[in-house]
Amino acid sequence: MKPEARLEALSEFLKAQRSKLHPHTVGLPPGTRRRTPGLRREEVAALAGVSTTWYTWLEQGRDIKVSPSVLDAIAGALQLNADERKYLYDLALESGSHTKPSEREAGTVISPSLSRILQELKYCPTIISDRKCQIVGWNAAASHVFLNFDLIPAAERNMIELLFNKKELRSLAVNWEHFVRGFLSIFRAYYGQYVADPWYSDFIDKMTRQYPDFQALWNESDVSSAPEVMIEFRHARAGKMLFNLTSLQVQGSADLRCSVYTPVQDSNTETKLSKLMKDSSI
Repeated sequence: MKPEARLEALSEFLKAQRSKLHPHTVGLPPGTRRRTPGLRREEVAALAGVSTTWYTWLEQGRDIKVSPSVLDAIAGALQLNADERKYLYDLALESGSHTKPSEREAGTVISPSLSRILQELKYCPTIISDRKCQIVGWNAAASHVFLNFDLIPAAERNMIELLFNKKELRSLAVNWEHFVRGFLSIFRAYYGQYVADPWYSDFIDKMTRQYPDFQALWNESDVSSAPEVMIEFRHARAGKMLFNLTSLQVQGSADLRCSVYTPVQDSNTETKLSKLMKDSSI
C-alpha cells in the first residue's frame, strides 16, 4: 500500500469510529448542539489523554510518529474491538505484512485434505478464498446456491467484485447491503494487514470507479476477521433459504479462508437445497 493510501485509510477509519460514538456512551455530557454525529475530536483526545492538535493531525492522515501505548489509549477511547484494534495498529504503525505479493500467491492451491472437506460438506455451501477474496475453491452446494463458478474465468472470481457485477448475487440476499458489508469487513481486515501490497488500494480505486454504490458501503464497513451471521436468501428456484455463515481461517502457509453456509436448524433449507442439487444439471 502506498504511504498516502495507508494514511488516508487511517484517517477514514478514525473518523468513522468517532462518528459511531455518542457522549453518553463514554460518560460525557451531551453538551451543545452537534453539527455532525458522534464525538468531537477534542473529546476523543481528552479520553485518550493526548493533545487535540496531535489527535487532529493523526486523524487528518499526517505522517507523524505514534507509539503503541498512545494507540492503546486511542483504541480505548474509541471502544475498538480486537479486530478494529489490529486494523488501527497495522495502519498507524505500518506493521502489516511486508512479504512480496508473488511470495504469497504461490500458496493458494487447495490441498487434497481441504478438497475432501469441501466434498464432505455436501449440503453446506462452502467457498475457499484467499487474502484478496479471490475464490480458489468451492463445493457443489455453493455452485447451486450462488453461481456456477466453473463458468467464470479464474481471474474474475473475486467475491467482492462478483457481489457487485452479478445480478444473480444482487438479487440473492434479502438484504444485499448487509450481505456485502460482511464480506467488506473481512476485506478491510486484510487491507490493514497487508499494508505493503499496492494491489488493495488499486482494487478499491477500480471498484469505486466501476460501481457507484461501492464507496458508501466500503466507508460504512466494519472490521472483522471472522464474522458469524444469519443470512436469508431468496433463491430464484428454491425460494426462501436460511443459512448461518461461519468464517474460518485455514491453517497453513497460504492465507486462506473457509466460508461455510450451514442451513439453519428447523428450517427447510437443507431439504430445498437437496432437491435443488438433485434436479439441477450443474
